[in-house]
Amino acid sequence: MNEAGRSFTIAIDGPAASGKSTTARRVAAALDALHLNSGQLYRAIAWASLREGWIDDEDFDSRLRELPITLAAGDGRFELSVRGRDPGRELDAPEVVARVSDVSARASVREVVTDKLREAARGSRVVSDGRDVGTTVFPHASLKVFLTASARERARRRLLDYGHEPDPETIVREAAVLEARDRADSMRELSPLRRADDAIEIDTTRIPPDRVVERIVKLARQRSLGTGSY
Repeated sequence: MNEAGRSFTIAIDGPAASGKSTTARRVAAALDALHLNSGQLYRAIAWASLREGWIDDEDFDSRLRELPITLAAGDGRFELSVRGRDPGRELDAPEVVARVSDVSARASVREVVTDKLREAARGSRVVSDGRDVGTTVFPHASLKVFLTASARERARRRLLDYGHEPDPETIVREAAVLEARDRADSMRELSPLRRADDAIEIDTTRIPPDRVVERIVKLARQRSLGTGSY
């Protein structure tokens, strides 16, 4: 593979609603790469196990091994399929979001997701986002970034994403939910949420999304990653 088309992986981690997925998608487009969303896989497993009724069963691990999940390189991203179907917006359903943290804490789930992410990224130009992408999934990523933001700002963003008016009282409640998720993700035994030692931390609380993307693209350019324009 020539230098212009060489494969690379950029890992973008951070807590819930810190802007990881939107940033990763835009960085991937700027660098002529593919966006690889790890959270989508965890939600897909939560969605399927809820829909099929085995999320709390003793045979969860064996059912998971039989669950066909594929990632196919598409236009700027990897297209997800579960039993031949794209779950789409169903992955954002409240009942799925409420259980994804529990599901993602299971060793069997993390093993399946890590394997699929690594398989998808092999030989590709990828910008991947999640909570342990730079620490566990791609420890040798070409560039690692850790996005943060205050809980209140993340709550405001999430409410806007869900189409709700982010009034002060609602923001406080949502911020408490996010902080509880942060604690659960940071304290779990397997691949806890943390900044990789060699990751560059960016606090996005008061930085416009365009500036965040621009900064990461600049960092990538400094490492000769990507051929797109921004």
